[in-house]
Amino acid sequence: MAAHNGRSAEQVRHEIETERERLATAVDDLRAGIDDATDINKKLKSRLPVVTAAAFGTGFVMAGGVGATVKAIIRYRLNQKKRSLLSFLSLD
Repeated sequence: MAAHNGRSAEQVRHEIETERERLATAVDDLRAGIDDATDINKKLKSRLPVVTAAAFGTGFVMAGGVGATVKAIIRYRLNQKKRSLLSFLSLD
């Protein structure tokens, strides 16, 4: 018994089975690709120095490190100026 498009039932079954195999292969490839894409450990190991520096920098800024560092530098310089002025004025 031939179908309306000129293919027999056996041909249609064969095409369906072939398509199932192709789809199964495609799904396996996608699963493998997802495993590679979501492997965070592999990605972090290859970029560990950069990630560490970025994390340190972000933590430093979030903790107010820039302001505190500038304030400490300014205090240090002011104290150095006061000490040099006092040593100039001392009578030792």
